[in-house]
Amino acid sequence: MFIIAGLGNPTKQYEGTRHNVGFDVIDRIADKYNIAVDIRKCRAYVGKGMMAGQKVLLVKPQTYMNLSGESIRGIADYYKIDPQEELLVIYDDISLNPGQIRVRAKGSAGGHNGMKNIIAQLGTDVFARIKVGIGEKPKEYDLADYVLSRFRRDERELLLEAYEHALLAAEQIVEGNIQSAMNEYNRKVKSMEEQ
Repeated sequence: MFIIAGLGNPTKQYEGTRHNVGFDVIDRIADKYNIAVDIRKCRAYVGKGMMAGQKVLLVKPQTYMNLSGESIRGIADYYKIDPQEELLVIYDDISLNPGQIRVRAKGSAGGHNGMKNIIAQLGTDVFARIKVGIGEKPKEYDLADYVLSRFRRDERELLLEAYEHALLAAEQIVEGNIQSAMNEYNRKVKSMEEQ
């Protein structure tokens, strides 16, 4: 079974914020594959289904972002999966422009507290991830305030494309084709200012 975890913060208050793009991608996958993500397990909402011919478990941790690893480790242990082979984490990245995604097979947390906690809990940084660009923090913003802000209207269209690319990349990863996903989707997308 392949676990696909999208990171975000629970409750209505955080819906649509930059930090919740992982949840948003999980919702897209759930819609496409008709998977209800509504079972409570290991401090997360989970849903089982089939994707690209593989059994998958879609996961939305409910621990709040900075403790995401507690939930994901619980699920990995419960289902006895090998994170290096059967885990994909989808989350926000401020170093990528909105509309851009980056696929990686391993790597550091890059300053992302949710990823720091996952790596600490799992004891490895070798697992697939898809980073979804949310844009660089403006100078006048506090980082916490920025990631909890909502997208501007002009960014939302780019995001829909990023979500679609993240879904397609996730399909390739589940099929065992992470290299082709990296080749296809790790391209730079121009920011609004650069266009």
